[in-house]
Amino acid sequence: MKLYLYNTLSRKKEIFKPIQKDQVGLYTCGPTVYDFPHLGNYRTYIFEDVLRRTLTYQKFRVTHIMNITDVGHLTSDADAGEDKLEKGAAREGKTVREIAQFYTDAFLKDLALLNIKRAHKLIPATSAIKEQIALIQQLFKKGYAYETPEAVYYDVSRFRNYTKLSGQKLEQKKTGARKEVATETTKQHPQDFALWFKRIGRFAHHTMHWNSPWGDGFPGWHIECSAISTKYLGQPFDIHTGGVDHISVHHPNEIAQSEGAYGKPLARFWMHGEFLLIDRAKMAKSAGNFYTLSSLTEKGYPPLSFRYLVLGAHYRKKLNFTRESLEAAKQSLEKLYEFVRELRTTAPMPKNLQRHTKSLHIYAQKFAAAINNNLDTPHALSLVWMLIRAYHKNPLHYHPPSLLKLLFDFDTIFGLQLQNVQLEKIPREINTLVALRERHRKNNEWTQADMLRHQIDMEGFIVEDTPQGPRLKRK
Repeated sequence: MKLYLYNTLSRKKEIFKPIQKDQVGLYTCGPTVYDFPHLGNYRTYIFEDVLRRTLTYQKFRVTHIMNITDVGHLTSDADAGEDKLEKGAAREGKTVREIAQFYTDAFLKDLALLNIKRAHKLIPATSAIKEQIALIQQLFKKGYAYETPEAVYYDVSRFRNYTKLSGQKLEQKKTGARKEVATETTKQHPQDFALWFKRIGRFAHHTMHWNSPWGDGFPGWHIECSAISTKYLGQPFDIHTGGVDHISVHHPNEIAQSEGAYGKPLARFWMHGEFLLIDRAKMAKSAGNFYTLSSLTEKGYPPLSFRYLVLGAHYRKKLNFTRESLEAAKQSLEKLYEFVRELRTTAPMPKNLQRHTKSLHIYAQKFAAAINNNLDTPHALSLVWMLIRAYHKNPLHYHPPSLLKLLFDFDTIFGLQLQNVQLEKIPREINTLVALRERHRKNNEWTQADMLRHQIDMEGFIVEDTPQGPRLKRK
């Protein structure tokens, strides 16, 4: 079955074919480790995780690279403001390296809680300074870079296709600078962006700095992704991902750097996840309207309930985050877990094994079609609930172990850890009450059976009567 993915570069869905047969190079823009990522960031990482899982599901061998920005990302995505790591260090009274390590560790912990697969290589920007300097030197050779007293800049007017990803005209393109911050006045064009900042002027006391052909200083934010992706994946590679906020500034700058330096495309597919909204506005630290993963767990929401919420909306559509939507996701996930427990405690053979096998095969085909249609996780999730309803309508038409195996197969994409669902440990005295109640039911002693049901309920358990016998679950 063919895999269709939406390519921001072409603005349409395309059949995905890797550059090298059966192998996929995947690059993900990682976090700037000066603070905890917010849930909007994690929505993007979940989308990218689903993409990677889908590629693996299709039997591709994926090489996944992610950068860690630990220097050079200013408080504007362009060239204004102060370095976010320096700002974080001042805020917490720590060194920049301590800040970077602390928030890198926190990020990796959150990835594990959300069951997001870690990239095969996580590359800090500070570990690739040599490669970044070499790339800037190559841009000088090709005539794309120029030097000012304060910095080295990329000359966007020299790169003809600078706006091909964003679709904006150059004069309409936002600089990304905040009004309250003074910007560099020696740039040749407002859209020119920094490749290297010199350790003078506003950055005279910058903690992290390296020697370069242009003097002591540090790299701009955009150059790290070009240098790291090319080093570990080559150029071109298959898929570059990120949030939609990167379409206007960061990713066009990457393209300009890499294609300007080497004269060939950086990546064949560009994929972007939409914003997570709160009160219909973009969730962002700069706006102060954000939640972290720990803020959810403190309120009693399991991390995977947020993952379920994200799966319920297509990655290319905005998702409005509310307490009600998160609560609904939590309840749906628990119902799904309860169904897994139900299947694990029920093992009748279907009356018609051929009919059962055909039915599961149809669901498997529909699931694959949904996922291969640009990662349509909402449709894929709806198929799971259709299957659950069909089972409860005619349980004897299905073989629970086979159905469970199919759900586990689906979960290689969803990442909801269905295989980790544990059976409820039922106290011996409760099992005794259930057995006694069942004996009364078989003897049509309904009053005694109802009294025992009430007693079981008072102990915190619900008993359900099914064609396969009584089932217990905790209230």
